[in-house]
Amino acid sequence: MSRRIPLMVVLGLLLVITIACTNKKSVNPLATVGSKQPDKVLFDKAMDAMKHNRFDVARLTLQTLINTYPDSEYIARAKLAVGDSWYAEGGTAALAQAEQEYSDFEIFFPNMPEAAEAQLKIANIHYQQMEKSDRDYTHAKRAEDEYRKMILQYPDSKLVPEAKQRLLEVQEVLAEREFGIGRFYYLRESYPASIARLQSLVEKYPLYSRADEALYLLGQDYEGQIARIRTAPTCDAHGLPRGCTPEAIKGRYIGQLTKNATDEYSKIITRYPLMDRSDDARKRLAALHQPIPRPTKGAVARNRAELASRGESSAIQKMMGMVKKGPDVSQAAKVGEPPLADPEPVAATSVVRSETFAASGVPDNKVGVEIVKPDQPAADTAAPPDNTAPGGGSPFGRTTTAITSPGAADPNELKPGANADPNELKPTDAGGDQALPPPPQVNEIQQGQSSSSAATASADNTPASDAELSSSKKKRKTGLKKVIPF
Repeated sequence: MSRRIPLMVVLGLLLVITIACTNKKSVNPLATVGSKQPDKVLFDKAMDAMKHNRFDVARLTLQTLINTYPDSEYIARAKLAVGDSWYAEGGTAALAQAEQEYSDFEIFFPNMPEAAEAQLKIANIHYQQMEKSDRDYTHAKRAEDEYRKMILQYPDSKLVPEAKQRLLEVQEVLAEREFGIGRFYYLRESYPASIARLQSLVEKYPLYSRADEALYLLGQDYEGQIARIRTAPTCDAHGLPRGCTPEAIKGRYIGQLTKNATDEYSKIITRYPLMDRSDDARKRLAALHQPIPRPTKGAVARNRAELASRGESSAIQKMMGMVKKGPDVSQAAKVGEPPLADPEPVAATSVVRSETFAASGVPDNKVGVEIVKPDQPAADTAAPPDNTAPGGGSPFGRTTTAITSPGAADPNELKPGANADPNELKPTDAGGDQALPPPPQVNEIQQGQSSSSAATASADNTPASDAELSSSKKKRKTGLKKVIPF
């Protein structure tokens, strides 16, 4: 009996040791399938810290994972999470650090699907710091460049629609800035500077919510120049007074400006037929004795879709917009493709230059060269043209040389009592019911127009009826913004 008790004690101790060994975890983390790998443990710990806003702990844990396990399958996700921790922390310094981390991720992992996400977040960083249109536009311009880069580099990413919508909102802010500058120059009668700004605006941002206002202001700029040249002194038979403008040059200059104004007003009617300035554009065309084009059904449908996609700020949002730093982007379009390339910018000097050559009758940037052969006498070029003003008078304050030969009649000279030109453009007869036909190619797709908008416009090129235009405009009477009329 005494021998059985020690034996039972020994068996009991062996049983306890066996159970204890059975419940103990494996020392080797890779020995069993259910065990967790250490890099996965570190990654999960970092994600839990980020969830509880402990960003310093998360970054320290992720950096430990990156340095300790450089061949881990979680390396890419860990480097992206480091940028996410800075991004979630916020603040100017943190966002700058997040941008650097995302840029490094794109360099090290350019072929991973997360690279598109990193590029989108770089653009979002500048989008968050974007200011109002009348403030510093540095972040708005950077956001535009980064969104374009994301769309062009990762066209197959599922994040492209989000990037395009954000790009439209950024371009709405940039376009509003250009419009404000163009209007500033217009009110101070600096017409070439205003034309340069507004021309760049309408070519670069065709989906701008106030594109019709920009085109109308362009027409007003040209009409302002017409009024200015008409009041300029005209040379008499003796070329007096000094600094005057010959009648022939004034006529050509006014004709060119009238054509330019007609083009801008016609674009409002054919491209933005349902917007506020379309009726005003018709009135100005009639006042300029120019034909009034008719928009197509496709243009009406496209413009209706653009207007329907735009939002409206509530009263509370407008009040909050007065104190918040960021701009109001509710008016940005939600349909159409944003332009991904900038057209060549227009400078005020190029506007003056082109108008100078148009008034003088000399093609811009084209220099004529006469080749004189030995057996042929040279043309007599010593005599001055009869329409050159003494003292170099011109509507631009420069010396203007006409190209008509001595004694030859100027075909563009204004003559009293001359027979009417059968091809002269005339306004719509007030007593008639039928309008004159529109000028050719009024529905041509302009540079910078989006591909989806172009497809919509080409869907139906038949002229729109008056009922379609009037029924669509009933909803657009509110919020009409007027510019000081000329």
